[in-house]
Amino acid sequence: MGELSKLPNIGRVVEEQLNQAGIYTEGDLKAAGSKQAWLEIQKRDESACIHRLLALEGAIRGVKKAALPEEVKADLKEFYQWHKK
Repeated sequence: MGELSKLPNIGRVVEEQLNQAGIYTEGDLKAAGSKQAWLEIQKRDESACIHRLLALEGAIRGVKKAALPEEVKADLKEFYQWHKK
C-alpha cells in the first residue's frame, strides 16, 4: 500500500481507485478535492456511495468521516444526491 492508505478512512481498495483516477499522493487528493476525486471513482465504480465521499473529505482534513462538521456532511450529501447514478 502507498501513501494514501496512511490517511484516515483510506483503505487499500479506495487507494487503488484513487490511483486509477491519477491520484497518488495526499497533495494530489487535496488538489482534486473530495468531490472531484469521488466523481473520478464513480466513473469506474458506480457503487461509490456517500460514505466514500465522506471518507475522502475526512482524509483531506485528516479526520475520521464521523468527525466532519455537520454543515460539511450536509453539503456533501446534497452533492451526492445530485451526482449519484
